[in-house]
Amino acid sequence: MRTRAVRDGTDWLITGTKTFITNGTTADVALVFARTGGPGHRGITAFLVPTDTPGLTRREIHGKLGLRGQATGELRLDEVRVPDAARLGPEGGGFRLALATLAKGRMSVAAGCVGIAQGCLDAAVGYAAQRTQFGKPIAGHQLVQQLLTAIAVDTAAARLLVWQVADLIDRDQPFATEASMAKLFASEAAVRAANNAVQVFGGYGYIDEYPVGKYLRDARVATLYEGTSQIQQLLIGRALTGVNAF
Repeated sequence: MRTRAVRDGTDWLITGTKTFITNGTTADVALVFARTGGPGHRGITAFLVPTDTPGLTRREIHGKLGLRGQATGELRLDEVRVPDAARLGPEGGGFRLALATLAKGRMSVAAGCVGIAQGCLDAAVGYAAQRTQFGKPIAGHQLVQQLLTAIAVDTAAARLLVWQVADLIDRDQPFATEASMAKLFASEAAVRAANNAVQVFGGYGYIDEYPVGKYLRDARVATLYEGTSQIQQLLIGRALTGVNAF
């Protein structure tokens, strides 16, 4: 449902549903983007809404493939009344605010994916060194080394892309396109790394006794939130060509 906010005197009444909200069931304040005007990005406004405001209900989303240690919630707003002082930034300025935060959010997702990939590498190398098959550690088999090498290269490349974005931020340089590149590559690389790590573990990679199955489940969502991999491709393509393919 599209979230809308309409004026009621000096207040706003906000109605709509927000899904897949990280920490949505535990946060004291929700950042809500609602349509306050006509179509297009100029019609979106941001509000800071205390989660104990009457009319705001929330529930935890269960049955997730991964990220099971993190509370993901759904927020429902039924004519939630907030004062104009709850508006964050100018009316109609919500889209610009969202874009400013998304770029850093994509960089943080990419950094998390580097951590997943590194965890996969550490686990797979350790297991390959101690697991014996046909009279020697499986690390001594060529195709296992191929899997380990692929994980290592993906991890190193993703880490360098994240460092590039961090360097641009530190130097107060534009970084949105580079953040999209880092997020696109690192999220897909984390999925590849986790999948290859499961392969190194064989059947043991498919059970909870070892961590690589969890890494695969957790990595998969990184290609979806903060803009899917397909959205990142369109953002990068627009930056390269100047042509908007959205």
